[in-house]
Amino acid sequence: QVQLAESGGGLVQAGGSLRLSCAASGLTFSSYAMGWFRQRPGKEREFVAIIGGITNYADSVKGRFTISRDNAKNTLYLQMNSLKPEDTAVYYCASRQGVARARPNDYNYWGQGTQVTVSS
Repeated sequence: QVQLAESGGGLVQAGGSLRLSCAASGLTFSSYAMGWFRQRPGKEREFVAIIGGITNYADSVKGRFTISRDNAKNTLYLQMNSLKPEDTAVYYCASRQGVARARPNDYNYWGQGTQVTVSS
């Protein structure tokens, strides 16, 4: 059974940094594409960053966020710098077999999410 568990969210001031982690189990982690998505209040879930065959970022986070993975630890990361109030959201990690894609619907497995709140 595939399980994904995010951690590292919290409250931070604008301009600050956070690092999210996603611990994966029940899958051959290195074979799976991984992604970070977020859902802001009143909005649909949206793409943030993906890794697996390709690495790509949403325009809104390019240059500020970095996605990485440690296959030996079965862990996905999202380093978030220069945070803005509009980055406030619940952040989810997700996995799929094959090449990473930006559409949330292309992902089979999801974590429970971690809240990131950026104050102005």
